[in-house]
Amino acid sequence: MSTSSTGLTSTSAALAAAGASVSSMGGISSPGIGSGLNVNAIVSALMTVESQPINLLNQQESSYQAKLSAYGSMTAALSSFQSSVATLTSQSTFQTLSATPSDTTVLTAAAANNASTGNYSINTTALAQAQTLVASGQASTTSAIGTGASTTLTFSFGTTSGTTFTQDPTQGTKTVTIDSSNNSLQGIADAINAANIGVSASIVNDGSSTPYKLELTSSTGANHSMEITVSGDATLQSLLSYSPGGSQSMTQTVAGQDAALTVNGLSIASPTNTVTSAISGVTLNLLKTGTSTLSITNNASSVATAVQSFVTAYNTLHGALSPLTAYDSTTQQGGPLLGDYTAMSVQTQLSGILVSAVPGLSGNSGITTLGQLGISLNKDGTLSLDNTKLQSAISSNLSDIAGMFASVGKTTDSLVNYVSSTSNTQPGSYSVDVSQLATQGKSVGSANLNGGITITAGSNDTLSLTLDGISSSVTLPAGTYTSSQLTTLVQSAINGDTAFSSAGSSVAVSVAPTTGYMTITSNRYGSASNVAVSNTSAGLALMGSTSTSTAGVDVAGTIDGIAATGSGQNLTGLTGTPTDGLTIQIAGGSLGNRGTINYSQGYATGLSNAITGILSNSGQIASATNGINANITDIKNQITAMNAHLAMVQQNYMSQFTALDVLMGTMQSTSSYLTQQLANLPKVN
Repeated sequence: MSTSSTGLTSTSAALAAAGASVSSMGGISSPGIGSGLNVNAIVSALMTVESQPINLLNQQESSYQAKLSAYGSMTAALSSFQSSVATLTSQSTFQTLSATPSDTTVLTAAAANNASTGNYSINTTALAQAQTLVASGQASTTSAIGTGASTTLTFSFGTTSGTTFTQDPTQGTKTVTIDSSNNSLQGIADAINAANIGVSASIVNDGSSTPYKLELTSSTGANHSMEITVSGDATLQSLLSYSPGGSQSMTQTVAGQDAALTVNGLSIASPTNTVTSAISGVTLNLLKTGTSTLSITNNASSVATAVQSFVTAYNTLHGALSPLTAYDSTTQQGGPLLGDYTAMSVQTQLSGILVSAVPGLSGNSGITTLGQLGISLNKDGTLSLDNTKLQSAISSNLSDIAGMFASVGKTTDSLVNYVSSTSNTQPGSYSVDVSQLATQGKSVGSANLNGGITITAGSNDTLSLTLDGISSSVTLPAGTYTSSQLTTLVQSAINGDTAFSSAGSSVAVSVAPTTGYMTITSNRYGSASNVAVSNTSAGLALMGSTSTSTAGVDVAGTIDGIAATGSGQNLTGLTGTPTDGLTIQIAGGSLGNRGTINYSQGYATGLSNAITGILSNSGQIASATNGINANITDIKNQITAMNAHLAMVQQNYMSQFTALDVLMGTMQSTSSYLTQQLANLPKVN
């Protein structure tokens, strides 16, 4: 836009240049002095006429710039719409479930999308609680206790039955060191809390002469009961040691306990009051003992909200695009893209998707068009929603509504699951054939563990292994374990290692009952799955010296008769084919034909995919803006060339009219001289 003043700027520069040349050749400091002729005004008027082509080019450039701005607004509106309907492209948005208890004072609940609808009778007879131990009272929270000698507090966790404590092998022992820097009551509490061992320490005041008492609370559940041994200062030992079958310097005020409940008559125990294992896909939050029914139903209101959000988002898009292409009869002004081919093509493409049936949707579905959901396309291009018709569709065809908006893949084999797709995936029905199932990497030991083994600290307690390409070492708690205890111990230790867990890797551990050989299996499938145990002390004790490692393999097969890419249990359609980007999971089963997958793209997915293409680097808007930018560049080049030409024309005009001015001045001087001379001649009567 800066080129609109280029002609005037060049004219002013040329005037200055011309004035200087006249001064040097004619001795005149300013044009017009010779005869009074207004040379600047004459040249300026002539240059105004000469500059008309530049003005027309500037106007043309302004029009192009307005189009570029309009395309920017169109791009922003399309991107905003795509973001608004992003959640609607997922099938799970339309498959939400509600969990409704009859008595919310007994429990609350939440249902995931994989839960099953139904009614459940729940009777809670006990809530989970944490064990609490209290030490004898002290007169001060800050006074030193004992000599300050280094003392180790060792915490073990397990179950207590009468006076018998059984350590849980999945929970390693934890230690806290107390010395002269923290041997006050407050220092001990702070040290235990800072150790982050699953025990919280606090100080309570009972109002007695020695009111301050240390209170230790473990995690909830019967298997989180504590046994505390103290090694070091005798005073601390007499204050803090606790063993159900031995020294009990501390007093148990609350016993650790599991939550106890029945679901439809089936007894269930849980170490916490948040129960996730009782009903698949359902989380129960137990609040008090008592009975309550729980109803798991489809959340029809969330589906209605999702449909309404689609209508609102599309109308917002239409409201943003319409002024760009419409004609305002009141102002008699058209939008910057009025009659623009690209803009009309985009609007036609989007509206065309709305008036068509969902491609690939199964013919068995009772709903295939927006009209059947109560959504209609108005004459002005907006959408309207008939809520009565929508509620009727939800009541009769709730399970089919997801396919009206989202990407949906329905398979005929229960062990073949739709995972995802891309904008390149074409709707259709595709056959699935499996030639190789995915496997997990594993390591099989050669040591017989049926008789159990003893883990000794500093001797055979370090287990080093590589899991899914990640190497780390774990320390096993000392103790004597049976083969069944070893499986839990090793599995817990490996899965609790942050190097593995942060990478999403975990294992399952088992011991064969006949041979006693331990097998460590990666929970990942495919060629990235592997387990290799190093011949360290624990590795040799658990796996023997001739353990065998086997890497996993990826699934292999075809989709629509074309070889697909295997990764773990997932098969993905080949690039450039109709199934490009279609990913399915082969969760098991047999080799050979595995039925079909019927893939459809709902309206939200279809519109989102269309917008992805429109906004791509090779899309319609990019092509149009590239053409406009090329035209603007050409106009700028023309203006630059014309300005150079006008500067020369202006200089010529200045030279010519300045010369005329000088000539006229000379002629005026001659005329005055002759007039004077004639006036001095003798008069003739």
